[in-house]
Amino acid sequence: MDLLLPLLSFLVGIIVGLTGVGGASLITPMLIFIFQVPPSVAVSSDVVAATLMKVVGSVKHCQQQTLDKEVVKWLALGSVPGSLFGVAILHLIKRTGEHNLDSLLLRLLGVTILLITLLALVQLLLMTFFPKFSLPELPKFDLTTNWGRILTVTVGAVLGCVVGLTSVSSGSVFALVLIGFFRLDARKLVGTDISQAAILLLFTSLGHLSLGTVNWGLVLPIWLGSVPGVLLGAKICQITPQRPLRFIVYAILMMVSWKLVYQV
Repeated sequence: MDLLLPLLSFLVGIIVGLTGVGGASLITPMLIFIFQVPPSVAVSSDVVAATLMKVVGSVKHCQQQTLDKEVVKWLALGSVPGSLFGVAILHLIKRTGEHNLDSLLLRLLGVTILLITLLALVQLLLMTFFPKFSLPELPKFDLTTNWGRILTVTVGAVLGCVVGLTSVSSGSVFALVLIGFFRLDARKLVGTDISQAAILLLFTSLGHLSLGTVNWGLVLPIWLGSVPGVLLGAKICQITPQRPLRFIVYAILMMVSWKLVYQV
């Protein structure tokens, strides 16, 4: 594990910096399948490790002015309490002992990654091969109105709860929300996505630290690889075509989620 974990984390960091998605969806299953880490430890360790990666990436995008600060703020107002609620559910499950936490998390991971990836892949394929095909347009959230802010906070809370439970979707589903409800252009999409995830994961990681399932022997090598990886990815984000990259990421995630669901 000495060199392999930082190396694989470096590759994941590049993907996150480039596309804004794929961090937890790749690192958590990687820890489970390649390094045989129990799901509860993999989820908690990944949340803590991903926090630094997202914070570094968000600082870089902030310097480049490739993010929407208002969207980040209102999403975070919902996602942070939502994620803490998700962690509280894990605390309850662990304390009661009625369900096996590792088995439950494996199931949640597989189903969550599969659903997220299917949605993202369908959208990407439609945009690529049927550009004239028009889906019913989602309402745009107007953050200058109270109703728009309430909707943003609500969506953030629901998705934040999923992140608190599984560590997955801090990037992928939020990216779909940014596209569908805020119509962000490609230049600001990745930076906004990474920045809101950074705030969300800062608080979620505190909750997972309280669970006692964080393995610092995993967190530190992931940091060692992912931080320079996300910096490199963010740097070349502006000159790299996004669609081919996202298609590759989603294809990998489909295989990962199928493996997780099949194991259940």
